[in-house]
Amino acid sequence: MLSGILEQNPKDAFARYGLAMAFAAEGKMDEALREFATTTEYNPDYVPAYQMAAQTLIKAGRMDEARARLQAGLAACERTGNAHAASEMQGMVEELG
Repeated sequence: MLSGILEQNPKDAFARYGLAMAFAAEGKMDEALREFATTTEYNPDYVPAYQMAAQTLIKAGRMDEARARLQAGLAACERTGNAHAASEMQGMVEELG
């Protein structure tokens, strides 16, 4: 279903994020990360994609990449005024050290 939506509108953030989450749930990390990246490429202020990409990268042991995603996500939080997500992501950055 999500693929059909994306065929009609490849920039649909909700559908692309949903597809990324489905891939992550199936353990398809590379596919999930590709979709998270595409989500933020088309929609640079779609904050959840940064946070979930970082969590996926942490699970894969790719800490430097996770930090970079979190920093990009924090910038998106600042642009959108999303203090709640910023607080969560800042906590993740601090946990990573």
